[in-house]
Amino acid sequence: MKALVYEGVETLAFRDVPMAARREDEHLIRIQASGICGSDMHAYLGHDDRRPAPLILGHEAAGVIEDGQHAGRRVAINPLVACGTCAACTSERENLCARRQIISMPPREGAFAQFVAMPDRNLVTVPDEIPLQKAALAEPLAVSWHAARLALEALHPAMERHALVIGGGAIGLAAALALQAMGVAGVTIQEPNEMRRAFLNDRCGQNVVAEFQGMVPLVVDAVGYAATRSVASAVATPGGVIVHVGLGEDAGGLDIRRMTLQEITFIGSYTYTAQDFRDTAEAIFDGRLGPLDWPEYRPLSDGAAAFGDLRSGVVAAPKIILNPWS
Repeated sequence: MKALVYEGVETLAFRDVPMAARREDEHLIRIQASGICGSDMHAYLGHDDRRPAPLILGHEAAGVIEDGQHAGRRVAINPLVACGTCAACTSERENLCARRQIISMPPREGAFAQFVAMPDRNLVTVPDEIPLQKAALAEPLAVSWHAARLALEALHPAMERHALVIGGGAIGLAAALALQAMGVAGVTIQEPNEMRRAFLNDRCGQNVVAEFQGMVPLVVDAVGYAATRSVASAVATPGGVIVHVGLGEDAGGLDIRRMTLQEITFIGSYTYTAQDFRDTAEAIFDGRLGPLDWPEYRPLSDGAAAFGDLRSGVVAAPKIILNPWS
């Protein structure tokens, strides 16, 4: 099969690789759409020790079951494979499973390929009327759905439901959409890239600013750098909530003294539970997250150029989705 292989820092090759091998309890999935995630970019830049070269990246995917009695079933892929038996799994917090695996990290190859193998429990059936390119957004949208859910559960009921999302990439936009779907009317996105601000305003109907002025009860940091954490801890109102979902860099930025004195809740948010993934898929299917017509689509064979364009900051769209067959 063909795959886009990460071969070293800023080096990707579209080439032949061995066919994906499925385990006894898995299906072989013919991938039709696979999105580029920020974590794929971190690996591409050599910033992720969890993803050593050579490796097939990609974990935001949808496709069609190729084998067995379910052949032809259209599915969105939950890429997080949990053990199913530990305390985290049995309490429906599969994202905290100590034995969790995710495609695009060893030992599981990713979905920038024509085929990938996945357990049936990780597959959500996609209705015939929903394009698989849209279904591939379930993974990044689930990341933000999980973050939005945690934020609203922690927010005091008496506080106003206004939010700032820092970062206008796919996770930031998805966080805004999830918050809006959950009843938060006043959402602002802070995004420094002028081209992306215009895209989010004009194409996605979002309220986007270069620099936020004021304070809000709820902040989602979808970037995760010291500078964005500094903004988050400065603009959260007393008693407010910060949800940190970005993985840009490890340290710095938080004003711990202010957060302590003002009782600001800080929540780290990682991926999603299996239920969050299913809920997000349903929200996609019934239109609660909007038309989702903002990704850019390219062939997987042009994947190296797509990564290069993202690296250069010349992509206005929050998401590029790759097709292994075009």
